[in-house]
Amino acid sequence: MKLVLFSDLHLDAQFAGLGPDGQAARGRRKALRDTLERIVHLAQQERADALLCGGDLYEHERCSPDTAAFLQATFQRLRPLPVYIAPGNHDWLSPASVYRRIAWSSNVHIFTGQTLTPVTLADGLTLWGAAHAAPANTANFLDGFRVDRGGVHLALFHGAEQGWQMPGEEEKLPHAPFWAAQIAGAGLQHAFLGHYHQPRDGERHTYPGNPAPLTFGEAGERGAVVVDVRGDGSLQRERHRVATVDVHDLTLDVGGCRSQQAVRAAAARAVEGLRGDVRVTLAGELAPEVDLRLSELGTAAPWLRVLVVRGGDLRPGYDLAAIGGEPTVRGQFVRDVRADATLSEEERRRVLLTGLRALDGRQDLEAP
Repeated sequence: MKLVLFSDLHLDAQFAGLGPDGQAARGRRKALRDTLERIVHLAQQERADALLCGGDLYEHERCSPDTAAFLQATFQRLRPLPVYIAPGNHDWLSPASVYRRIAWSSNVHIFTGQTLTPVTLADGLTLWGAAHAAPANTANFLDGFRVDRGGVHLALFHGAEQGWQMPGEEEKLPHAPFWAAQIAGAGLQHAFLGHYHQPRDGERHTYPGNPAPLTFGEAGERGAVVVDVRGDGSLQRERHRVATVDVHDLTLDVGGCRSQQAVRAAAARAVEGLRGDVRVTLAGELAPEVDLRLSELGTAAPWLRVLVVRGGDLRPGYDLAAIGGEPTVRGQFVRDVRADATLSEEERRRVLLTGLRALDGRQDLEAP
């Protein structure tokens, strides 16, 4: 049997950090829809026997009626190909859920139970699925669960495997936490999962990762996974890129730049040849005379869809030791700030840079 698996699409995600006018964010939300259409096309092209979604298909708080209608029509076009959805913590199964309000076509099966319940995919092949009924505090679906029939058994749910820390997702809440060893202990050959955005192919579980970029700095081969399930329950996985937007994350050392225009030119050179959405984090020692206004650097590469420039490990080019030794107002200011134990290093940097610029009579007080 051939299955196509995806999860964590997050339709109608906010993308708040992509600029003040909202145009870039709207473009990224459209790209999420385009990604789902590519996933549907992949299922058709591969002649899959079913399409599986491991939850967080959309964001409950922001899901528009237009998005609901789009989902209904998209999955209906797949008929008679079955679509199985296990709601997660962002698309949880509330009374007001899109899953409850839409008249889905007959090929769409949404798991609604808070415990794993079975559907038959083929003779001797069973898929077990469950839903989050709240945005938080969902318990382990595998606790106390054991298959009750013969054959090959697969699971589909949204949950956080506890035995391996996903890089970059240390702060992610452990919704429906479980241990990988519980999969085999429950009599399941494999679990198809959502929740972690970092893709992972475990021995008995698969996280496909978010199929389209949601933040800058993502790493790993995200996409949809084509799964061939053999008669003995073993399987073969193949990842397919389905995103329609490229996202890049760069660090640029601007040490030596003596003006905002020089920083702007350096940023343009750094992103030359790239397409899509790019975030550039500036680093290095910034000369005191540089009138750096980050908000004005976003137009440095007009061929990009989005350019976001932010300050990172930027160090003010002031000689703080020398200034701190001065019998002046600014000398006392530097001594006081450097001695303030309540400030973090980042806060101290920003206070020093802003204050010294102000004492120099400058108007560009925005600390990058």
